[in-house]
Amino acid sequence: MASRWYTVVIDSRDPAALGRWWAQVLDYQIVYEASDEVAVAKDDDDPGPGLVFVPVPEGKTVKNRLHIDLNPDDQDAEVARLERLGARRVDVGQGEQPWVVLADPEGNEFCVLTARDQ
Repeated sequence: MASRWYTVVIDSRDPAALGRWWAQVLDYQIVYEASDEVAVAKDDDDPGPGLVFVPVPEGKTVKNRLHIDLNPDDQDAEVARLERLGARRVDVGQGEQPWVVLADPEGNEFCVLTARDQ
């Protein structure tokens, strides 16, 4: 039997705050919270793919090796919403592309794509 994708774990200075931020971005729910871990997913009945935030003492220092791509119906409206929530535009050397690179409140880069079929 092959492995199944369960979740993505994200190191964080403040797992509770960052978990809540991503839950709001994705319209997910906090499905588990402890002092050393916060998990967000669609809901308890459909948990994957989820995100788990764990504490680390150091801040982010280099570009992510793995990132999330968001696929909204309206890229401009979604970028504006995410910026209101605290995301900021970043340049990771992407040049002129149809996607927008943003960073979450702790500096983790992610992309907002133009609308595309699932």
